[in-house]
Amino acid sequence: MIAFVNGNFVTRLPSQVIVDVNGVGYDLQISLHTYSAIANKESGKLFTYLHITENAHTLYGFSDVEEKELFLQLISVSGVGASTARMMLSGLKPDEIIRAIANSNTKQLESIKGIGKKTAERIVLELKDKLNKLQTNMPQSAYSIGTVGADALDALVALGIQKNIAETAIKKVLSSSNNLSVENIIKLALKNL
Repeated sequence: MIAFVNGNFVTRLPSQVIVDVNGVGYDLQISLHTYSAIANKESGKLFTYLHITENAHTLYGFSDVEEKELFLQLISVSGVGASTARMMLSGLKPDEIIRAIANSNTKQLESIKGIGKKTAERIVLELKDKLNKLQTNMPQSAYSIGTVGADALDALVALGIQKNIAETAIKKVLSSSNNLSVENIIKLALKNL
């Protein structure tokens, strides 16, 4: 129903963001992964999923399409609700969840609050094949260079640099240094071009 919202972030909390879109405030429930991606931004686009139950209509927001797709896969598993899926995306990064499922690492999934042994096993059983297909369809940049790297990649592409060239330069920067800001990654990547 609502594919995305694009506007000013009026309120940003680790579990919630209110986005002002032309005078209408949308209250979105978010994961810590999304919060990290928007924490320093005043405005932007969040992809959304409207979850309708008997008691509520809840709008969930995601910083990227891949996180939204993983959320939808998680809630398709019997016993995993929207709040549990959000908790999973807050407890582990999307690539960590995908890797845990692909490697049948139920212990890692159990480390997330609210996920027991049976639920972790069910998630692996139902999603392993689906996520392998999803992972091959995903752009590698979203998971191989992290959120900060993805932001730097977007900036370099916006500067007119080809995506594959920019991605190679960013990976080279990230392989030699960790914990860099987006600005520093961009500067170092431009030197590697």
